[in-house]
Amino acid sequence: MTPPEIINIPDAPAAASIEEEEGGELYEHFRVVADAGQQLLRIDKFLIDHLRDTSRNRIQQAARAGFIHVNGLPVKSNYRVKPRDIVTLLLDRPRFDTTIEPEDIPLEVVYEDRDLMVINKPAGMVVHPGCGNYHGTLVNAVAWHLRDCPAYDPNDPAVGLVHRIDKDTSGLLVVAKTPEAKTSLGVQFFNKTTRRTYNALVWSNFQEDEGRIEGNIGRDVHDRLRMAVYPPGSDVGKSAVTHYRVLERFGYVTLVECRLETGRTHQIRAHMKHIGHPLFCDARYGGDEILRGTTSGSYKSFVRNCFALCPRQALHALTLGFKHPRTGEEMDFSAPLPDDMGNLLDRWRNYTAAAAMRGQE
Repeated sequence: MTPPEIINIPDAPAAASIEEEEGGELYEHFRVVADAGQQLLRIDKFLIDHLRDTSRNRIQQAARAGFIHVNGLPVKSNYRVKPRDIVTLLLDRPRFDTTIEPEDIPLEVVYEDRDLMVINKPAGMVVHPGCGNYHGTLVNAVAWHLRDCPAYDPNDPAVGLVHRIDKDTSGLLVVAKTPEAKTSLGVQFFNKTTRRTYNALVWSNFQEDEGRIEGNIGRDVHDRLRMAVYPPGSDVGKSAVTHYRVLERFGYVTLVECRLETGRTHQIRAHMKHIGHPLFCDARYGGDEILRGTTSGSYKSFVRNCFALCPRQALHALTLGFKHPRTGEEMDFSAPLPDDMGNLLDRWRNYTAAAAMRGQE
């Protein structure tokens, strides 16, 4: 039998952590291959014999969070281990030391009081340290901004980020400065009482003016860095609902407003891909190809110029609303579209207007 190993399996994700859009990477912390003579045994019981200082309850929580895999796929805690099964524990943080150090990085603070901060994150900034991005992140910048706040410890999970957005998504995030604030905000995210809208430029036109997308979101079995959509109510993935409304039509692409009912990893990106409308210039989900339009060289050149103008998924967290954790006041914030998306939309407006003029001649 493999000697027991001390592994710190975290508690089940906090309410706020469940409501994440950011990242999606998982990092291997433990691996064991079942013996050839292994008898069928529930995986939570199997791992108790291999992981020291870890309770069965924590193992079950890890399984519910999708952190326990067998032969490369997530399993439930009642999975029965078979001979030669490869059992791995994958967590959403690297195994290496990721102590957060304050770094003098500019932040656009939309609002701040003694309980919380609302930040407008630029595209290209990683939210939290991870594999290959241990410095220069939003939490490093927040640690510097709050370096003179004795109550704020950037390495204490009881404070800090309440939710996340992807590296190449711009827009609003809320940071809790106290444990009480994080608990309150986390409950609001979990109970879906927060208000969040995004603006997204997506490929193709919509027949309808608004709609609802429902489908579980889980990891794509063919690409671990991408999420896939599975049938609602299935055993795969987590339930997810996105509401969308058409804001502006450009023929080959459409500007939509997306309202999140849940907030799963890559939710908008995966849901829009699922219904045939990948986000414009979203390389992960195929939106960085010319998916609609004419075959003319001038059109292809126009789209390539658009890709260069906004070289990331055209997605912006536009609004954020919640109840203040201490006062109970309803608070709503908005962040205007950044220049790259604003300029991109202007290009499409000009293109559409010119095409309409040519059609009238």
